[in-house]
Amino acid sequence: MGISLQLFGSGFAEQLIRTTANPLVGLFIGLLTTSIIQSSSATTSMVVALVAGGGIPIANAIPIVLGANIGTTVTNTLVSLAFITRKEEFRKAFACSIVHDLFNIMAVIIFMLIEINTGYLQWVSSLMYRLFSEVGLIKIASPLKLITRPAVNLLLDATRHTSILSLVVALLILFLSLRSLVSLLKKLVVRRAERFIHEYLFKNILRGLLLGFVLTAIIQSSSVTLSLIVPLAGAGILTIEQVFPYALGANIGTSVTAIMASLVTGNPAAITIAFVHLTFNVSGTLLFLPFKLLRRIPIYCSNWISEVVTNARRYAIIYIIVIFYVVPISIVLFWRWLIV
Repeated sequence: MGISLQLFGSGFAEQLIRTTANPLVGLFIGLLTTSIIQSSSATTSMVVALVAGGGIPIANAIPIVLGANIGTTVTNTLVSLAFITRKEEFRKAFACSIVHDLFNIMAVIIFMLIEINTGYLQWVSSLMYRLFSEVGLIKIASPLKLITRPAVNLLLDATRHTSILSLVVALLILFLSLRSLVSLLKKLVVRRAERFIHEYLFKNILRGLLLGFVLTAIIQSSSVTLSLIVPLAGAGILTIEQVFPYALGANIGTSVTAIMASLVTGNPAAITIAFVHLTFNVSGTLLFLPFKLLRRIPIYCSNWISEVVTNARRYAIIYIIVIFYVVPISIVLFWRWLIV
């Protein structure tokens, strides 16, 4: 599905990233770009390349990276729509998918204000660059991409690389796969897989955090690792309290790809902007996760929105369209109209 969306707009995405020096507009450009190509790692790597080539300065790149963190959550939110015909499963799946959205939105608001007033993210990232500048690059190939590449190429060839047709087929495969996965998970629960998940993988906050980090660092896609657990939430195997630290771990894990891409360039500015992504994700985790009262805020908001949306499920689609597309497109177009 990500490849299909990239056929729509990879060139458009890069052109967007180059267009603004306004921090707020940069934030929404990062959000929109990542919503289009469905990968914060790809957006951040693109930003790293542009910074390395002198296309944009670090100060302009930082808001784009923060916006990318919000845009990447569109994938798991879309996945939750596979449960839209089953009310109770949809309520659980939607709540667990948007907790990632809401956390990233809250963290971006906080750290965007801090960055504008203090330069915190750039300062910490510059310090990290000085510590790691002599480290060589070890390239890690994503096993998921190696496994899925033949099927993806077959689909693209069958649809003659037509973006809209590829997307329709990909969505159909996604929904059929999720339906089968939920059915399989329910059978596995009967065989006590639920006990293994609770006692080993998601036993406590730290294990959930580490699991999200490790899986995402290996697969190199937080969209995939987070989408994997939406069916578990819909099936009632995982709670939103267990999903939340896992999502934060995935946030940190997705920074690995951009850091590796930046080390290839050897460019100080590019490496610094890659560390901005890591600094933001680690800082957001340290701000929310250790404190029960703070981590309850995105969880409570997610549950409340999910209850509202479950009673009028068309609002779920409206939520996705407005948050990830209408608002950022409106802001970007308004800015372009303003400066013409």
